[in-house]
Amino acid sequence: MANNNSLVRHKSSLLSEIEQSESGPHIGAFFDFDGTIIYGYSAKAMITEQVKRGDLSPREFIELIGAMTSFGLGNIGFSAMMVACSQFMRGISEQSYIEFGEDLYRNQLARLIYPESRALIEAHQKKGHTVAIISSATPYQVEPAARDLDIEHVMCSHLEVEDGEFTGRVIRPTCFGQGKVTAAETLSESHGVDLDKTFFYSDSDDDIELLERVGNPRPLNPNRKLVKLAENNNWPIKRFASRGRPGMMDWARSVAATSSLVTSFVAGLPVMAINGSRREAQNFSFSLFADTASALIGLNLNIRGEEHIWSQRPCVFVFNHQSKADVVIIARLLRRDIAGVAKKEIKRIPLVGQAFEFGGAVLIDRENAASAIEAMQPLVDAMKNEGKSVVLSPEGTRTITPKLTTFKKGAFHLAMQAGVPMVPIVIHNSIDVAPKGDFVFRPATVDVEVLPPVDTSKWTVETIDEHVFDVRGMFLKALGQQHELAIEKDA
Repeated sequence: MANNNSLVRHKSSLLSEIEQSESGPHIGAFFDFDGTIIYGYSAKAMITEQVKRGDLSPREFIELIGAMTSFGLGNIGFSAMMVACSQFMRGISEQSYIEFGEDLYRNQLARLIYPESRALIEAHQKKGHTVAIISSATPYQVEPAARDLDIEHVMCSHLEVEDGEFTGRVIRPTCFGQGKVTAAETLSESHGVDLDKTFFYSDSDDDIELLERVGNPRPLNPNRKLVKLAENNNWPIKRFASRGRPGMMDWARSVAATSSLVTSFVAGLPVMAINGSRREAQNFSFSLFADTASALIGLNLNIRGEEHIWSQRPCVFVFNHQSKADVVIIARLLRRDIAGVAKKEIKRIPLVGQAFEFGGAVLIDRENAASAIEAMQPLVDAMKNEGKSVVLSPEGTRTITPKLTTFKKGAFHLAMQAGVPMVPIVIHNSIDVAPKGDFVFRPATVDVEVLPPVDTSKWTVETIDEHVFDVRGMFLKALGQQHELAIEKDA
């Protein structure tokens, strides 16, 4: 899935190196967090949220910034900075910070994960390597990301807790500098990892001790000092451009791609005026939008099972929803004779809401299940009487990660009522284009897998839960998330 932003989804040198390495847990794959797995610094996002929450008074905020500045200037060590920063947390419940960390990840950090780093982690996991995050950050910054990335081992800096509350003290040694080497050696001893064959990915010269300790140091997005060290040691350097501050061209391209939805449907109006067919106008506009937006974004599709898009229409197409780019992907795949579902809030967006309605989308209230089911009745009629297909996401909204969430039953009831097959469309990595919360589109190649049509002729209301489970299982298998299915079965 490579793209012109050097997205390592196909056969980059790093991925090829991993594929050609030994298999087994004796090989370690250790990752720094800030600047390596995510763009930027989790501490910055954390402090911003702490100010919003009122956990930091103006005086405490100034003291905190002062301590961090002193550390940056080399006037104090990392542990001293951690002690200074932890003082304001004295007496606060640790549980509140565990919950805070989850919110911080969902709202800010998840969209900062480099797709390239995610691909590296997945490649190591497929080889059976012992994957770990070794970070100077706290568990509240790192552990939610580790869970999402299926990384079992997290070595980081810890704050002292007594009776469920922070004491304002720091547990030493902190996971910084030589402390990272200690953490890696501890993990190595407990899990039989050979550090001489281990990979360590980092962006900072602060990690020079661990980079020199492992057999495969791999600087990612390195700072200036690490670049010099890497060049002196002949370490391979990789830089990622898939996240971070967008440039003017990124903004311009994204505004143009978003606006093309409206202009494409405006372009369809003369078609309707000339031949009197709203349907032909819609089909013209769908195709125009798909091609125009794709070209502006730099979106390429790698499609498997494309024949299933056309084999049994009308049908209900269902897709997993990772990104606002999915609208472009679906339009490009399906092209014509489709109707869809969108949240009612879209109607409030000038011109965009009208474009959705002109295109045949039914705008529903996701908070009101009863009204949503009633509102979708025209879609059943469109399938039965007009031969149109319907497309919607059973997840109901975009996810913050590639992991599949629970399915709602609306699409399954639609297929059953209309007596049409269901065709699953598995989108693997559209989150690379635009993660939830980002306006800007990034160029990318997205892998899409269209599965064979699912016969719904014997479905009943009584067995609907089984069908939801089965179809969701198809998605999980295609996405390589079968372990989630096993967990759900056990539950």
